[in-house]
Amino acid sequence: MKYKITVGIVFFILVVILLLIFIPKTKYPKKNSQEPQVLEEVTEINPLMISAMRKKNYPGSQIQIEETLASGSNYKQYIASYLSEGLKIYGLLTIPDSDKPKEGFPAIIFNHGYIPPEEYRTTERYVAYVDGFARNGYVVFKPDYRGHGNSEGKPEGAYYSPAYTTDVLNALSSVKKLKEVNPQKIGMWGHSLGGNITMRIMVIDRDIKAGVIWSGVVGTYDDMLTRWVRAVPFRPSTSEAQAHVTSIRKQLVEKYGNPSQNSPFWKSIDPHYFLNDISGPIELHHGLADEEVPLSFSKSFYDDLKKAGKTVELYTYEGADHNLSQGFSLAMQRSVEFFEKYLKK
Repeated sequence: MKYKITVGIVFFILVVILLLIFIPKTKYPKKNSQEPQVLEEVTEINPLMISAMRKKNYPGSQIQIEETLASGSNYKQYIASYLSEGLKIYGLLTIPDSDKPKEGFPAIIFNHGYIPPEEYRTTERYVAYVDGFARNGYVVFKPDYRGHGNSEGKPEGAYYSPAYTTDVLNALSSVKKLKEVNPQKIGMWGHSLGGNITMRIMVIDRDIKAGVIWSGVVGTYDDMLTRWVRAVPFRPSTSEAQAHVTSIRKQLVEKYGNPSQNSPFWKSIDPHYFLNDISGPIELHHGLADEEVPLSFSKSFYDDLKKAGKTVELYTYEGADHNLSQGFSLAMQRSVEFFEKYLKK
């Protein structure tokens, strides 16, 4: 009887040991860990991820002339349109008057900064900026992001939605179809919010040969969420509120934690973690009196590009504001010379 009990106990112990060895252990986040509590997010696809945006198609369309505007000093101007995800997007198009080179003119995609969507007009603001490139022999196309002016769709923002970047990538494909353009010589210019779009696109698409960014929102997501203090706090316009622009950011933070927690998700959408793939040289300009976007954004972007072994230049302007109004002529001269070097050679 004692023997049978002993055998039973031994058998039970062996079964318990085998179960402990072979049953998979469930991984739980540490309660006091600083790491984000993410298990499924590592494999979950978000459309803002750089990898997801690289896999997506951006066919654009044939550019349609909607209205002929007064000509510039040596170029023609039009309000034009193209398609992005089925939305009709408008933009300003300039084409040089001079004889077209055999391979076509070099082109610049012009990404404007933040303007309340309801206030945006295709032909207003950035007039001198566009003229600075157009009269130097470039086809220039300034797309109006969705929800801006007459463009269809909702204004979803650039930082926490892929919408505006998608519109510009479709603009790029559309510009390549123009008979006047050399598709091998396309650069990109961006101001403020448009600088963020430029940075993002240059790690997604290899066809942008050079980029120039003025007063760019080019910090990391950690910079933007924890170190961006504006002179006037951002308040979404009516159309942006209806598109839930601010709630998109809030939802991402609630789901994935803060970028400072070393979250795999925030790294997956941050161009700073993909700078080895930047498509070409970059030139940065920033005013020292900029109260909208901190100089530290441009400096950190410059440092990260240098560490990645990329060609980058940074110019600062004493007393210049967010629009570089006090250093405009010199900044434009340097920008034109930069594109001359990398697009026209």
